[in-house]
Amino acid sequence: MSRVRVHNFSVSLDGFGTGEGQSLEAPFGHAGHRLNEWFFATRTFQQMLGEPGGSTGVDDSFASKWGSGIGAEIMGRNKFEPVSGRPGETEWRGWWGEDPPFHTPVFVLTHQPRPSIEMAGGTTFHFIAASPAEALERAREAAGGLDVRIGGGPSTIRQFLAAGLIDHLHLVIVPIVLGRGERVWDGLEGLEQDFAVEAVSSPSGVTHVSFTRE
Repeated sequence: MSRVRVHNFSVSLDGFGTGEGQSLEAPFGHAGHRLNEWFFATRTFQQMLGEPGGSTGVDDSFASKWGSGIGAEIMGRNKFEPVSGRPGETEWRGWWGEDPPFHTPVFVLTHQPRPSIEMAGGTTFHFIAASPAEALERAREAAGGLDVRIGGGPSTIRQFLAAGLIDHLHLVIVPIVLGRGERVWDGLEGLEQDFAVEAVSSPSGVTHVSFTRE
């Protein structure tokens, strides 16, 4: 059976995966870009933008694994659209322009389903009201035997972890303290007992922590 994976998900030292106050102007709330600066510097990210250059060290080695073998993604509504200040249910088409980086079917978990959106490059957004298990069943069907990526945000990853549905989790511990926002670990006490855990420190100051289900 295909695996369920999380890649490149950044959390602060105090466990927040996004800041408080997400809006159209601030996708990560008061955290700004601080959680993802390590990723923006990598060659992988620059290639997504169609630009040359970028770092090729530890951070890029982890960052580059996010797309290999992935046939579908599941994300929460707040990753797809801002919780406030959005231009309208039928107008908003995501943060990524007309050619999003996913290039697979993407299932957006929402209590306000809307018609699917076909984008350039093979990405199609499907909006579904479903439990984690139901969403994973839909995504696996669409993935055609390839793996399914859980893209976030924090509450979506937390729900899939609580349901025991994630096989590989790559988190990036960023040395900042946010103090407020949305936490990843609430209600997941003892989670590490189900996984083999490895950690790799990077010269950029972040620590890559991988949880692989045993």
